[in-house]
Amino acid sequence: MALPLAYQTGPAVPEWLNKGDNAWQMISATLVGLQSVPGLVILYGSIVKKKWAVNSAFMALYAFAAVWICWVTWAYNMSFGHHLLPFWGKAGPALGQKFLLNQAILPATEHDHKDGTLETGELELLYPMASMVYFQCVFAAITLILLAGSLLGRMNFKAWILFVPLWLTFSYTIGAFSLWGGGFLFQWGVMDYSGGYVIHLSSGIAGFTAAYWVGPRSTKDRERFVPNNLLLMLAGAGLLWLGWAGFNGGDPYAANIDSSLAVLNTNICAATSLLVWTCLDSIFFKKPSVIGAVQGMITGLVCITPGAGLVHGWSAIIMGMLSGSVPWFTMMVVHKRSRLLQKVDDTLGVFHTHAVAGFLGGVTTGIFAEPRLSGLFVAVTNSRGLIYGSLVQVLKQVVGAMFVIGWNVVMTTLICVAIRYVMPLRMSEEQLAIGDDAVHGEEAYALWGDGEKYDSTKHGVHDDETLHNKVATGVTQNV
Repeated sequence: MALPLAYQTGPAVPEWLNKGDNAWQMISATLVGLQSVPGLVILYGSIVKKKWAVNSAFMALYAFAAVWICWVTWAYNMSFGHHLLPFWGKAGPALGQKFLLNQAILPATEHDHKDGTLETGELELLYPMASMVYFQCVFAAITLILLAGSLLGRMNFKAWILFVPLWLTFSYTIGAFSLWGGGFLFQWGVMDYSGGYVIHLSSGIAGFTAAYWVGPRSTKDRERFVPNNLLLMLAGAGLLWLGWAGFNGGDPYAANIDSSLAVLNTNICAATSLLVWTCLDSIFFKKPSVIGAVQGMITGLVCITPGAGLVHGWSAIIMGMLSGSVPWFTMMVVHKRSRLLQKVDDTLGVFHTHAVAGFLGGVTTGIFAEPRLSGLFVAVTNSRGLIYGSLVQVLKQVVGAMFVIGWNVVMTTLICVAIRYVMPLRMSEEQLAIGDDAVHGEEAYALWGDGEKYDSTKHGVHDDETLHNKVATGVTQNV
């Protein structure tokens, strides 16, 4: 009996399809998606005060869903479609089967020599466009969720509903097309292997800018903002770390040797950075901090991202040492002495963990990028880092970063000002005082002593609220 068409070589399995590449691309996309949901949903919901747990987790969940609809309706082609402007692609839907089942291509990525002759052809990938749309969507989604980390504990949720599609459309698509989709920074040879600039630098700068316009948390929250569940925070951080295998391992757009190197370098840099941050905490504050270790992990993951498949393993260790110390210094020393940094309430320090670390990663990529590895990925032939003889690559990296920073400051400001004319960016004072219950009518935990009606059979307390003898069955009950 004949097999269904889905299993035959032909319409469902065209000659250009590489099943291994397709499988790895969809797995990588799913790993990146898990970084957001449930990874950052758990991390955000746990690292904030209890009264903001629901709101913080929900901001991440909403952004993940909203980006999906915007992405397939218009934003994918603005990021990876046909050329419209040197920094922008033509908007259009990514929904029809004629588009999604064809071989994935990035039509604007053809690179020519200065004399107009072809240097590198457009990217033609060995799987359908549907896999590419899926993979790039989860990158766009996590960028908005990282940005949200600067705004936790006070942004009006309805304003956030408007902010997500606007920022995706007018900021994220610009960086993605310019650096990945064939725009002017791509053509110039700026290196951003997996989003050090497109995702981390942009989210850190935009988050800091938006935090300025939204305003600070309540004074009480700024003075004391204790995480409500450190163990769950570590679970979210673990999903973020392991999910980075898809983040950096999927960006060669193939299951090739460069993908393997990228995954290994990612873990090397993250581990080094975590250890350095922990050592610095122990030396200067006399106590190793769990939150500090997570911050060091994140800065290591961010720093290696723009160069994960372009540098040697020993370079990844150096980058990890820098990412565990430079952002630590800006957060623990510079921040406390800077009036601007003190004035802007960046809730989770996204400026330090993503903007500073992303910029650091981009510059060190320009230093350590190895010529052969660069040739596997960069469209401009003979690309190489400073230690291999190219000072100009470092300059390219700095200029690319300046464009991303400038665009995000200006566009995020315009978006926030526009939303402010429609509704408040910040919650009301009553909502700021109460938290989740006032904003959503829901709370993360129903805890004894936090408004829950006591059950005398469980707590040993009668209606008259007098204590009665009850046999203790464990040490922790002898309080």
